[in-house]
Amino acid sequence: MTTPTLTAPGIVLRPLVIADAEALFAAHGDETTHTYWSSPAHKSVTETGAYIQSTLDISGASVWAITESGGGALGRIGLFVEREGVGEIGIIMRPDASGRGLASKALQLVVAHGFSALGLHRIAADIDPDNTSSLSLFLRAGFQREGLLKGNWKTHLGIRDSVLLGKLKP
Repeated sequence: MTTPTLTAPGIVLRPLVIADAEALFAAHGDETTHTYWSSPAHKSVTETGAYIQSTLDISGASVWAITESGGGALGRIGLFVEREGVGEIGIIMRPDASGRGLASKALQLVVAHGFSALGLHRIAADIDPDNTSSLSLFLRAGFQREGLLKGNWKTHLGIRDSVLLGKLKP
C-alpha cells in the first residue's frame, strides 16, 4: 500500500522512512513516553530503526512521520488495515513535540484519509487504561470508549488491560 503525503495548516505527514530512526529515538527511547507500549523503551537508534522496518513490513500498513513542514520527524502515526473496512491506529510523539496540537492534527488527517481514500467504515485504537493523555487525545477526536479488554497485553510492565476505542465513518 502506498502511503501518501497528507497536509493541513501547520503539519505535514510524510511516509515514514528508516532514516527517521534517529529523530524518533527521542520518543521510542524515552522511558516516560514509551511506558505504555507493549515493549520497553528502545536502547539505541538501531533498535528504533529495526522497529520502524518491522512496522513498514506489515501488510496493509500506512505509516507517517509527523512533521511541521516536511522536515524531521516529531512523531509517527500508523494506520493498519486489519480486515476489509476496519483499521487500527496508533501514534507516538517525541517529548519535545508534545502539547503543540500536532498529535491531534495528525489523528484528524489520518482518520479522514482512512474513511475517504481507504474506504474504512471503522477505525479502532487500543490504549492502556493508565495512558490518560492518549485516551484524552482519542476521545477529543471523536472516538468512543467501547470496552475494556482484561489482561489483553503481556508487556514489560506485566499483564495489562486495554481500553478499546472506536470511531465509525460519519
